[in-house]
Amino acid sequence: MENVLRPLIVIGSSVLLTLAIGWVTDRLLRKADERNPDTPLWELLRRGRIPYQLVLCAALLRGSYDQAQLLERHQSALGRTLTLVLIGSAAWLVIRIAAAIVETSYSRYARAHRDAARVRRVRTQVELIMRVVSAIVIVVAIATMLLTFPAMRAAGASLLASAGILGIVAGVAAQSTLSNMFAGLQIAFGDMVRIGDTVVVDGEWGTVEEITLTFLTVRTWDERRITMPVSYFTSKPFENWSRGTPQMTGIVYWHLDHSAPLEAMREKLRDILRQCPAWDGRAYGLQVTDTTPNTIQVRALVTAKDADDIWTVRVTVREQMIAWLSAEHPYALPRVNTSDSVLPPTRVPSPDRTALRKAYDFPRTGRG
Repeated sequence: MENVLRPLIVIGSSVLLTLAIGWVTDRLLRKADERNPDTPLWELLRRGRIPYQLVLCAALLRGSYDQAQLLERHQSALGRTLTLVLIGSAAWLVIRIAAAIVETSYSRYARAHRDAARVRRVRTQVELIMRVVSAIVIVVAIATMLLTFPAMRAAGASLLASAGILGIVAGVAAQSTLSNMFAGLQIAFGDMVRIGDTVVVDGEWGTVEEITLTFLTVRTWDERRITMPVSYFTSKPFENWSRGTPQMTGIVYWHLDHSAPLEAMREKLRDILRQCPAWDGRAYGLQVTDTTPNTIQVRALVTAKDADDIWTVRVTVREQMIAWLSAEHPYALPRVNTSDSVLPPTRVPSPDRTALRKAYDFPRTGRG
């Protein structure tokens, strides 16, 4: 009877103690969050209560399973299992704590700085740092788990002896992966592209949505996602419309008749822009940039505070100007001119055959 009660008491007390400590800790974190609503640290730390309770429970069972004589026949396997659970849950808890600290630091930085470009740069760096930290913690945890097995400890010396050869082989095999990883770090700390930047890649216009150590995702205007290796951005040119200041200048073209009222179009462009909320008021202009035998090319320059607004300004100006020309100056729209052709003066028109025949027959009748 004692062999049954003792394990049940140890397991039950460990679970109850874990739940009690976890509940008390969660209450303390909740009160701290209520006292400091501007700091998200305590709320983020509460997300780690599951790995925290796993660490407590595994540690309590790992420290008392010898005295409780749990599964004496499988005592070694049970101890190793508890050790593996303890290592895994501890790694999980470390990642959650690191994420809470990093996210809190980023939130404070974002509130303290108004420069959107700097905030996006820090956000990109923070996310990549968290990925690196998570990868390091996971690798260390897996290595620690493997070292709990005696066979792996015995093979450690031979693995270290052959580390040089394995490193060369791994480097050759994972050359593209390593290049992408270094390119990701270069993008994060070189400030080449940030999350939220508007870019044009291979003719596709979109916004950078995600940056990892190996790939980058661009969300296009029609909600498609383009995923490409980060090494692309370190080896090929691309357009970053958010680099520096997000202000942009847009261009609108029309092909019109030579009689188009340019001065009236300039006044109409001014009126359209004044009624367009997306125009930032910096500059505008309208000029004739090209001419052909049938039409002229008219270009309007407009400005806006970012890429989204410049698109709105361009389509607004294009639509309203065409509608105004159609209603007020229809002659200014391009048209195909048709008229009777004029033959060159050196060409003699061919005479009518009937007239020639009459002229030919008249003398013959007169002589008869």
